[in-house]
Amino acid sequence: MDPVNDSVVTEFVLLGLAHSLAMQFFLFLLFSLFYLGIILGNLFIVFTVIFDPHLHSPMYFLLANLSLIDLGLSSTTVPRMISDIFTDCKVISFHNCMIQMFFIHVMGGVEMALLIAMAYDRYTAICKPLRYLTIMNSKMCMLLVIAAWVIGVIHAVSQFVFVINLPFCGPNNVESFYCDFPRVIKLACMDTYRLEFVVTANSGFISMGTFFFLIVSYIFILLTVRQHSSNDLSKAFFTLSAHITVVVLFFAPCMFLYVWPFPPKSLDKFFAIVDFVITPVLNPAIYTLRNKDMKVAMRRLSRQVVSSREIT
Repeated sequence: MDPVNDSVVTEFVLLGLAHSLAMQFFLFLLFSLFYLGIILGNLFIVFTVIFDPHLHSPMYFLLANLSLIDLGLSSTTVPRMISDIFTDCKVISFHNCMIQMFFIHVMGGVEMALLIAMAYDRYTAICKPLRYLTIMNSKMCMLLVIAAWVIGVIHAVSQFVFVINLPFCGPNNVESFYCDFPRVIKLACMDTYRLEFVVTANSGFISMGTFFFLIVSYIFILLTVRQHSSNDLSKAFFTLSAHITVVVLFFAPCMFLYVWPFPPKSLDKFFAIVDFVITPVLNPAIYTLRNKDMKVAMRRLSRQVVSSREIT
């Protein structure tokens, strides 16, 4: 018989973020505003890229997909986190917990692959400008996005297939405000040392490897630009600084959450909030405030929306 059906545990109890009423109100308002900013900021980027023909280029196509993934990643945890703030017993069903873990890692894997694709796009644009449009054509862009989704699904499934069949017979207190593989695995009624190593290798070491690969690739791009023209170095650095900032914001919490075996609860919650709340709301600001074309396109789209309302 299936181990899941035999399991005594049918629900998990999540750890809360705050217990005092004043702090609960503060966090409710803070996360609600942040989530609203995540929705508006990321969707605004998507619609701007779609409706502005000046932004129909590989870089902005990948940026629009990154914004959608940021919105999806945040939506896996933040709405429930907000609704649970005033709940004394934060209960999540076994199946909803499994679904949440699966989609967190699908979205996380897709974002990781998209950041690599964006690094490749910047490498091609800066180091091979004459061949840029030939290499980064529409077919290549679609293949990169499809490959990102395939990688994300494989990344999630490779862990999910082991966890879904674990026997859970108590306790059922998840030491976090959301379900994730490292925290849920520890509750299984069996020795999970090898499985915890698999999760660490899959999520932790891959995150570390990808992070250092991206940083080295950006350094390589800057060194290549410096060899050809020192005058273009500052321009290239300005262009890449936004990408580097996003990479650090995304991967630093991931490495902490999946590599450190016994993180303090306060730091664990802080880095999880950075990944699900802070980074998705900062990415649109980073890419728009540091990008002249995006700022011009957004002003142009805003004027069109205002003028269309005046006509109606």
